[in-house]
Amino acid sequence: MILPDDFATSLTSLLGDAQYKAFYNSLACETPPVSIRINKGKWPFHPQNATPVLWSTTGFYLQERPSFTFDPLFHAGAYYVQEASSMFLEQVLRQYICRPVTMLDLCAAPGGKSTLACSVLPKGSLLVSNEVMRNRVQVLVENMVKWGSADIVITNNDAASFAPLRAFFDVVLADVPCSGEGMFRKDPQVVQEWSLSNVEVCWQRQRHILRDVWDALKPGGLLIYSTCTYNRKENEDNINWVVEELGADVLPVSIPNDWGIQGNLSGRDFPVYRFLPHCVCGEGLFMAVLRKHGENKEVVNRSRNNVQSKKIKSKPIPNMDVLHSWLSDADKYVWQVKGQRVTAFPLIHNDKYDQLCKHLNICYAGITVAECKGKDYMPAHALAMSVESNIKPFHSVELSYEQAVSYLRKESIILGQDIDRGYVLVTFRNLPLGFVKNIGNRANNLYPQDWRIRSGFTPEKPVNLFL
Repeated sequence: MILPDDFATSLTSLLGDAQYKAFYNSLACETPPVSIRINKGKWPFHPQNATPVLWSTTGFYLQERPSFTFDPLFHAGAYYVQEASSMFLEQVLRQYICRPVTMLDLCAAPGGKSTLACSVLPKGSLLVSNEVMRNRVQVLVENMVKWGSADIVITNNDAASFAPLRAFFDVVLADVPCSGEGMFRKDPQVVQEWSLSNVEVCWQRQRHILRDVWDALKPGGLLIYSTCTYNRKENEDNINWVVEELGADVLPVSIPNDWGIQGNLSGRDFPVYRFLPHCVCGEGLFMAVLRKHGENKEVVNRSRNNVQSKKIKSKPIPNMDVLHSWLSDADKYVWQVKGQRVTAFPLIHNDKYDQLCKHLNICYAGITVAECKGKDYMPAHALAMSVESNIKPFHSVELSYEQAVSYLRKESIILGQDIDRGYVLVTFRNLPLGFVKNIGNRANNLYPQDWRIRSGFTPEKPVNLFL
């Protein structure tokens, strides 16, 4: 691997000659590690012959990279393919968040850190996952829906749109767009695009993003700042700027020395966490935790009685008893018809949701339960993916591996003669994959068109990461 001269000079100055040589050798000679994170809300098993990620309770390194596209469990949300260094967010959340919070993941696509937050935040928390790039929002929605949490709102806005929501969030995660130096080993194209001028653009853009969102963070709230780059300007220098210009204290995260995570390389004394590929089994990452100056206000966790007193304006929903039976605890939700879709959003967060709707472009929220088809309701794919769904009203059919891949390609599925007509939930290894409508001689495949496997390739043997 040939690295740009300006980059080599800059990083040598930061690391020193010996460390830079070790860094370069790790990029040039080592294969990027492959890691996944298990969704314990759906899947209790560990992958075969895997090594745990030290800073993650559900992260594992795989011995080789399988064809995830052809693993039905991946599409069912049993796990997420995530770079190991990024899983360090778990340590921050576990050490500093001990009660329900309202959290913003400001630059969330494709959803790795948001799905992690869904698994780690205390019960009763609300996560707002935002992505400014319109062409990246749909993959964020897909990954979040597959993960199955109901306590989510997905938005498509720039950072400045959050400014009117003053002191709204207890936690803001800003995994800001950066020069991407930490991705050199995984993506050679990033090496070709790197330049000192782009670094200059990035650190200035990052400060604009932080300034724009700052008012939305509560006094005493946490800012979790991260990049996937190495240089000081986008990392320590920006943290120092937040401290001096916006007003915050930098907080420590307790970690063992043998994890190999490095600290501040700028000569300043505040704690930061650097992942360097010659020191850890992972790609480049920088993370710092800051507390905004001011008194930390307690989150008002509204009771069910308080939110029920508010009238919800929505079209009446016929056959409500049927739809209610499709969720495990239907009374915990506000039910609404939005266009042709019937949605359920957690009552406990409804006042906050109303505020979000006034200022933001909402792409998805809660659970999409059904779609209206004339006088009939078709169960939505999100219902099959949700950990809050109740599958008892549906006939369930377990698919073979070959059938599951065919279903994920949105091909026709033939069910047994003893299967009742109507909507049928199809599963793989007892995990829901989605719905079909059995009409007798065949079953209409209801898998989302945009999510289907497009590749015509078929693996020689089933992808099986788990015993």
